[in-house]
Amino acid sequence: MSMNKVKLSNILGDFKLTMSGDDYANNVSDVVLRNIALRGIREFGFDISRKIRSLKLSVDTATNSVSLPEDFAGLNKVGVVGQDGILYVLASNDNINYSRRIETDSDDETGERYDTFDASPLNISSNEIQDRVDDKATTSSGTSDNDFYMFQNYLFQGGEGRLYGAGGGNARGSYRLNLDQNRIEMDLNSDDTQVVVEYVADEARSGDPEINVYAEEALRSYMYYKIIERKSSVPANEKSRARQEYYNERRKANSRISSFSKQDALQTIRKNFKQSPKY
Repeated sequence: MSMNKVKLSNILGDFKLTMSGDDYANNVSDVVLRNIALRGIREFGFDISRKIRSLKLSVDTATNSVSLPEDFAGLNKVGVVGQDGILYVLASNDNINYSRRIETDSDDETGERYDTFDASPLNISSNEIQDRVDDKATTSSGTSDNDFYMFQNYLFQGGEGRLYGAGGGNARGSYRLNLDQNRIEMDLNSDDTQVVVEYVADEARSGDPEINVYAEEALRSYMYYKIIERKSSVPANEKSRARQEYYNERRKANSRISSFSKQDALQTIRKNFKQSPKY
């Protein structure tokens, strides 16, 4: 454990230790207390103390994609590492195809081509949908000209004089996030077999999650507020006080974690004075 992090098990132990007999948050089971604490860690992890993890993944050559990590919450960047150790970020391309098609008898030998939602309260035929399989094949029967929108210059056999502003893309390749199948579709322009994915991790899925020490008191306030929020025996003014205390601690934690120093301000200002040769 790093010195600037506190484990959830320690916070839960301290929280139960400080509860007295006449406390409004008393008589709460360990399961409920841990569940509320995990919800708080997840909320802080998305809004205040984001944990950015960097993971090197192999590209599946069959589907030309990489599977998302189990603790994936949001994508930060995708890139490849060069010989200089620098991460070269790939461009996001929403036009990469990841289409699927309805499964046929030839795809499934069992003949069961329907997904049934077992958890649905109404297990009826209208809740069934047909299975899908990957199908990235072209929808055109002939060859397509990718430069159909380009200006052709007859003086240079049509090879010069392209349309200004059409865009040049990214030298390393591009990607598209596919949340339907929990993977990232790749379109690499090199022989790279691995990519680095930087993503926002869901810390609540860890065995014993950690939280920044700056947000420790905010998590305690969150736990107390959520415990008494729906208790009818707790006075309304106490619920209001607990809610106000939680948001005050949340603002303090956010201010401490995302501190903006004078040096950061100078570095941001100086970025506008960089010059490069014009072509």
